[in-house]
Amino acid sequence: MLPNQKTNQVMVGNVPLGGGAPVAVQSMLNARADDVDANLRQIDALAQAGCEIVRIAIPRRDCLDSFEGVCRQSPLPVVADIHFDPQIAIQAAKRGAAKLRINPGNIGGLDATVPVLDAAREAGIPIRIGVNAGSLDQALAAREDLTLPQKLAESAAQYARFCEECGFTDLVVSAKAHDVMTTVRTYRQLACDLPHIPLHIGITEAGTQFQGIIKSASGLGILLEEGIGDTLRISLTDDPVNEVRACWTLLAALDLRRRGPEIISCPTCGRCQVNLIELAGQVEERLREVTAPVKVAVMGCVVNGPGEARDADIGVACGSGSGIVFVKGQTIRKVAEDEIVDTLMQELDKLG
Repeated sequence: MLPNQKTNQVMVGNVPLGGGAPVAVQSMLNARADDVDANLRQIDALAQAGCEIVRIAIPRRDCLDSFEGVCRQSPLPVVADIHFDPQIAIQAAKRGAAKLRINPGNIGGLDATVPVLDAAREAGIPIRIGVNAGSLDQALAAREDLTLPQKLAESAAQYARFCEECGFTDLVVSAKAHDVMTTVRTYRQLACDLPHIPLHIGITEAGTQFQGIIKSASGLGILLEEGIGDTLRISLTDDPVNEVRACWTLLAALDLRRRGPEIISCPTCGRCQVNLIELAGQVEERLREVTAPVKVAVMGCVVNGPGEARDADIGVACGSGSGIVFVKGQTIRKVAEDEIVDTLMQELDKLG
């Protein structure tokens, strides 16, 4: 069995994590914490993109009323992200949080954690122990006998064991760094040290869209292929909707879960006689609202046409100002370049 099949199963609202459940997709809201309507609009957009769990920061106690309003109206389970103030975590548990996220490095120590555990237990919700490289416990950070991955894993493991000793076992663990291989090594260690606890994986502070997706796909792809990770967030300095799309694209590329179309398109070359880059972009945009896991091929010439994309549900192989549309590898008809996108959409509708 792979590591993510061996863990306990934790419920975040109606979403199962671990114990063989599908890897869950989540994101974090970036609207003002005290703006209920803005957060709900963002949640709706994320839900439409396929997000299954959302997280919201609660930076101040005066944001708790807004948090409660978001939880009451949200179609997705809402995780409360708390740093520095355990009283916010306690109140969030009472006001509708589906899970709490606390950081051992700044929540105030083990004694401060006990009433947080009690509040989560009373509310019947799990806690994510979220360790970050930038906020390690000072004593652990100062140790020179451990590597950074070992420090991160040890911080999470120590805290998890304390929670379990207190009788609280409804746990999820994360331990992230902005460095890809530090994160990979940390999670490998956690999968060994805490084989029963579901893991939330991600590369923290990964950067803007281009860099962030590449770094996240590199590190999380390694972990997921090894069976490590029960839920993921691809963290981007960008619209959170793009985080969700990136998560689904990664899961589909690893053949773990599929939601929405996959576009197969060639990189163009001197044989191409249409504006393939623009054409592929138009197809991608038209497919944005489609949720069926179909494969759509947009190929620049007959060399990489139906043969290379024979497993596509539908596609086009372009020629000189025109394209041959094919379905399941069989040619349907030839159309002019300016008719290609509409024709592909029409044929896709016929597939149901």
